[in-house]
Amino acid sequence: MPVPGVFTSMSDGNQKIGGHYVDGEWTAGESGETFVSEDPATGERLGEFYRGTPADVEAAVDAAAAAFDEWRALSYVDRAEVLWDVYHELRDRTDELGEIVTRECGKEINEGRADVVEAAHMVEWAAGNARHPHGDVVPSEVAAKDAYMRRKPRGVVGCITPWNFPVAIPFWHLAVTLVEGNTVVWKPAEQTPLCGQTVAEMMTDAGVPDGVFNVVHGFGDAGNAIVEDARVDTVLFTGSAEVGHEIDEKLGGVPGRDAALEMGGKNAIVVTDRADLDIAVDAAVLSSFKTTGQRCVSSERLVVHEDVYDEFRARFVEMAKQVAVGDPLDEDTFMGPLADAGQVEKFREYNDLAREEGVDVLVDRAELDTEEIPDGMDEGFWVGPFVYEVDYDPDLRCIHEEVFGPHVALIEYSGGIERAIEIHNDVPYGLAGAIISEDYRQINYYRDNAEVGLAYGNLPCIGAEVQLPFGGVKKSGKGSPSAREVIEAVTERTAWTLNNAEDIELAQGLSADIKTDRE
Repeated sequence: MPVPGVFTSMSDGNQKIGGHYVDGEWTAGESGETFVSEDPATGERLGEFYRGTPADVEAAVDAAAAAFDEWRALSYVDRAEVLWDVYHELRDRTDELGEIVTRECGKEINEGRADVVEAAHMVEWAAGNARHPHGDVVPSEVAAKDAYMRRKPRGVVGCITPWNFPVAIPFWHLAVTLVEGNTVVWKPAEQTPLCGQTVAEMMTDAGVPDGVFNVVHGFGDAGNAIVEDARVDTVLFTGSAEVGHEIDEKLGGVPGRDAALEMGGKNAIVVTDRADLDIAVDAAVLSSFKTTGQRCVSSERLVVHEDVYDEFRARFVEMAKQVAVGDPLDEDTFMGPLADAGQVEKFREYNDLAREEGVDVLVDRAELDTEEIPDGMDEGFWVGPFVYEVDYDPDLRCIHEEVFGPHVALIEYSGGIERAIEIHNDVPYGLAGAIISEDYRQINYYRDNAEVGLAYGNLPCIGAEVQLPFGGVKKSGKGSPSAREVIEAVTERTAWTLNNAEDIELAQGLSADIKTDRE
């Protein structure tokens, strides 16, 4: 079997094969088994990759554990200097890597580039943080004492990331984790291994030391091996609620281990009677159809006040009928394909479920006409928007379960903002949402009562900035595996107290006298 370097050409001269990166070496792994990455727009094979096994994960954790002491011994600033080189790799290769993102996960090209720019922003934030003040000086009630807090890295961090943001989300995990002094074992999504391979090449080109950063390609068994290895001190996960909750069940309450989990949502936009409908319609279209509805923050529910409902519905439906579905490499495309056949099947199943539950379908582009499919791309996973209206019912599955596609419900409400928020919150998820209103009291009520981790006013519920924590409540997550909040997951905090006096004085008036039975 060929041993992979950066990439080794296959026999047809076109295909490439990629491998794991463990302890500074490219490896085929234990089994030699491979899997294929395909372009969801064309069906074209983009590359072949060695499939990792639990034994490969064990080797990667061995390497990460062995490299930890030397990496943590560097200064914060020295570690950040390595990441600055990664930052420049990302900036210099934005167009190249952005096209790989688009070709491998189907996002239109503007989104592909934005994925890489977001990754660069996250590295910039993490590396720049190295020269900012850290820790807290805490006043002591004893004048002769200094009290403060320090953080230290936890050790080996396992990162498991999704296919829909195959560059940005890995760097949410990786950048802070590495700058804080931890070492990493990363499993990229099996749908986007070429993105993962390219990121790994960039990390090696930037000079990340051997063993500090390790990659194992593969499927759920490789991810599970990361979770089950007791030497992995923290698991950072972004993906489905089903898998995230399994991780939480395995690690919850295990001494010395931690997890930060960001999962999906059944997100909503509330459009009140005081909404600017120009903003409302644009925000809804962007939230529902950007990335073909395959963002964890995509809006699948539009909760609209009766006073503006008819006009909003007419304008939103017209836009849903017209959004440009096409070649994701074309700058004029708004929606590319779904990621794979499984996503198409799930999308259609939920469309059928909505019909069975009695909705009124307003737009059905689930099966695109032949002329809507780009030339030469008949093998792609093409769909368009599916929009319906339905009277609110707490028992309807179609408005309570996540679809992860351009499947959107319009729900009319009457009464005050309180009623809108009741409907908004009546799902098991709590990731993202938005309110469109010109009334600050309505906005503030939403801010204070919406059960979400990410909230937006007069904006789409997409477009998070890297310096803000990204995570949800309820079924949508535990912690935020990004920005400042991820520091909590990948470091241990020590409250440190130093006595500057020549005798001991204790707080709370506790006596420091030592009494004995001696006469």
